[in-house]
Amino acid sequence: MSNLKSAKSALISVFNKEGLEPIVKKMDELGITIYSTGGTEKFITDLGINVVPVEDITSYPSILGGRVKTLHPKVFGGILNRSDNEQDAAELKEYQIPQIDIVIVDLYPFEKTVASGATDQEIIEKIDIGGISLIRAAAKNFKDVLCVSSMEDYSEFLNIISEGKGATSLADRKRFAAKAFNVSSHYDTAIFNYFNEEETVYKESYTTGKELRYGENPHQKGYFFGDFDSMFEKLHGKELSYNNLLDVDAAVNLMSEFKNEAPTFAILKHNNACGLAQRDSILEAYKDALAGDPVSAFGGILISNSEIDKTTAEEIHKLFCEVVIAPSYSEEALEILKGKKNRVILVQKETELPKKQVRTCLNGVLVQDKDLKTDTKEDLTFVTNNKPSENELRDLLFASKICKHTKSNTIVLVKNNQLLASGTGQTSRVDALRQSIDKANSFEFDLKGAVMASDAFFPFPDCVEIADHAGITSVIQPGGSIKDQLSIDYCNENNLSMVMTGTRHFKH
Repeated sequence: MSNLKSAKSALISVFNKEGLEPIVKKMDELGITIYSTGGTEKFITDLGINVVPVEDITSYPSILGGRVKTLHPKVFGGILNRSDNEQDAAELKEYQIPQIDIVIVDLYPFEKTVASGATDQEIIEKIDIGGISLIRAAAKNFKDVLCVSSMEDYSEFLNIISEGKGATSLADRKRFAAKAFNVSSHYDTAIFNYFNEEETVYKESYTTGKELRYGENPHQKGYFFGDFDSMFEKLHGKELSYNNLLDVDAAVNLMSEFKNEAPTFAILKHNNACGLAQRDSILEAYKDALAGDPVSAFGGILISNSEIDKTTAEEIHKLFCEVVIAPSYSEEALEILKGKKNRVILVQKETELPKKQVRTCLNGVLVQDKDLKTDTKEDLTFVTNNKPSENELRDLLFASKICKHTKSNTIVLVKNNQLLASGTGQTSRVDALRQSIDKANSFEFDLKGAVMASDAFFPFPDCVEIADHAGITSVIQPGGSIKDQLSIDYCNENNLSMVMTGTRHFKH
């Protein structure tokens, strides 16, 4: 059997007619018989091109409100027959089944219908039956049939039949079959995830991915699968790297804690905040965030919960940074920030983030619910004789938000809604505390009256003792240690206040 196969006929049945006109005109020019259904048939007829209604093949009308049109042995026999099989050829002749060499089909827009907020019944009606069956049949029989399952492939398909004068190669047919199974498997995954409420099953599908410059390091390949454009409008700068994307993700998740609050600015490096402050203006918030660690801020990711204005942009422009993220920019600010050609400038859109987190592990994946718990005043248990002041209570909750988004083991030090320092990713909580104190001292912050947040409980009273000696006056931690009372006793004996949240915020 030759790898090249000249197409004599095609079945076309699509929901979206965009881009179809040049294809059917080329098929007509090549003498390819076109079979079609419903709206597609009318579209082709209106172009003045001959088309054979599928009903002429099946001798059966479209029934059940269009739910059944192509589901018939004469249609699927024409697609699934094997050209090198004598029995198949005999049955085609016996039952007067036409050979179908090309199938062009798309699917009802199920995902778009779900996203539109449509009713359950409207969504159910967008579960394609005939289309998905035609795609699977044509792709299965790729040795004889070429299946076009997406309008994204129209241009390539048109080039193939134009250059080949209607003939297609086995390599082309197999490649298009792979595209078809990509479409069908993604479609089925979307439907399953819509229905599934009880099964402990993880299914995720992306039809396309973006190749990045490299992964974490230049010798590693990297890809991003997702809809970046639905979350951001990129206004300027170079292509984002694998590490950039991880930092942007960390920045967005951290800043979500401060949505609709007073102007807040954060600077991140390696997924952790190295500076964060909340002030009356975004300019002051930026200046105090930068003061938290101006050394680490070099090459960092900057994010604001408020519009960036001209004066703030002028300050930012003095710093080398990889990415700036904000809900909006003034025109003057944007022109200033564009002064560095590689600086990435992103506008963050209102987008709902996934509520599940996934990462590879061993020979499988780990899936968990996202940590959506934000500690509030109502969650606090006041466990010491000395109670935090209103200012301390505000700082404790502020510190807890940062702590939740900082790599464990972590300690966060805050004063007046400003991150003074944090100890990140340490194997010991004592080491994390000492790192944060040393860092705060190195930038000449006065820790007297500062508060401390811990992502997990204190197994011993050593951390509160070290914090006390550094000038820290109030502590927030989840509690839960069998030795909690030792830390409470130390605080009571030394006039520190401590509150417990009951919620641990590990971030591994």
